[in-house]
Amino acid sequence: MAKNIFIGEILRNEEIRPNYFLMKVQLPDSFDEPRPGQFVMIRIAGLSEPFLGRPISIYSYSLRKSFVEIEFLYRIAGKGTQILAGLIKSSQVEVHGPLGGSYEVFPEKENIVFIAGGIGVAPLSLLAQYLCKNVCLVPSRMNFYLGAQTAKEIVGLDKLTRLCYNIQICTDDGSQGRKSLVTQAFAEDIKKYDPANTAVYACGPKGMMKALAGILGKGKFACQVSLEERMACGTGACMGCAVAVKDKQGDVAYKRVCSDGPVFNLADVIWE
Repeated sequence: MAKNIFIGEILRNEEIRPNYFLMKVQLPDSFDEPRPGQFVMIRIAGLSEPFLGRPISIYSYSLRKSFVEIEFLYRIAGKGTQILAGLIKSSQVEVHGPLGGSYEVFPEKENIVFIAGGIGVAPLSLLAQYLCKNVCLVPSRMNFYLGAQTAKEIVGLDKLTRLCYNIQICTDDGSQGRKSLVTQAFAEDIKKYDPANTAVYACGPKGMMKALAGILGKGKFACQVSLEERMACGTGACMGCAVAVKDKQGDVAYKRVCSDGPVFNLADVIWE
């Protein structure tokens, strides 16, 4: 078995909302503790179709005596995730990871703001877990804006309520929480946060990210985003997940989401 590729056993793979699944996998204790924002490439062990793994953010991590447990929160988005959704308990999966870079944390910041759209809640939940456990950040300093189109697409709330006190839920149709785009809710609250004392983290659809970039503009907020892109290799070899960003000189450069990211500074990303 190649480096960082492990065979894991599925402990749970349940549909928690229509087309949204929570998978728990047991892996050898040699699987490195993931940093917030990292992901894995996952595929069914021994199955040649589909040949390529699927990138999935790590939702939670727990170290046991002789093994580790990791959770994946994912949405059916194509053939690969449809096949994953059909796996039952005790099935084996091939897990390559943890891969990619991570969010930079700022323990000295007074306010931590998370902005998640849909399945973007997954990597931000791992970050919130990390801040509580490793940085001893009190939940009252963390503010979470969670958005989706409808109440049926609000996922991960049970875990968030144990990590953050201040959670705002937004749905496009008003079926849960306030009827608003999640970025609009943040924009209305932005004056509450001192840019010098606030770190902003986001993950969600491109439209949400682009809107957030417009809200923050050339402000002084430190904002990091985790990008979602289709990937083939997960290691940077194929260049299939390249995105346009601004380099230090302000020129256009192309970075690989899998190896240069998936976390980038929001102000550096060029939104079409």
